[in-house]
Amino acid sequence: MSTTPAANEVAMLRAQLELLMTERENLLRTVGAASVFIANLDAETLPEAAWDAGDILAECLNDLPEDTLHDALELVRPLVVKDLENAKD
Repeated sequence: MSTTPAANEVAMLRAQLELLMTERENLLRTVGAASVFIANLDAETLPEAAWDAGDILAECLNDLPEDTLHDALELVRPLVVKDLENAKD
C-alpha cells in the first residue's frame, strides 16, 4: 500500500513537531534549573571569575516571557521539592 505525498508530508511534519516539543521540554528543564540555581546562589561566595557569566545568565532569564519561565519552573518543581525534603533529613 503506497502512501500519498500529502500523507508523507503530514508524517514528516508530525515527526518534526515531536522533535521540537522534545527540544522545548529539554530547554524548559534547563531554564527551570538555571532559575532555581540563580535564585539560591549566594553572590558573596561566587568566585569573581564567574560574575560575568552569572550576570549573563540572570539577564537571559529575566528577558524570558513570564509564561515561559512559569512553565520552566513548574517542570522542575518536583525535583526541587524532592531536594528540599532530602536536605531537611
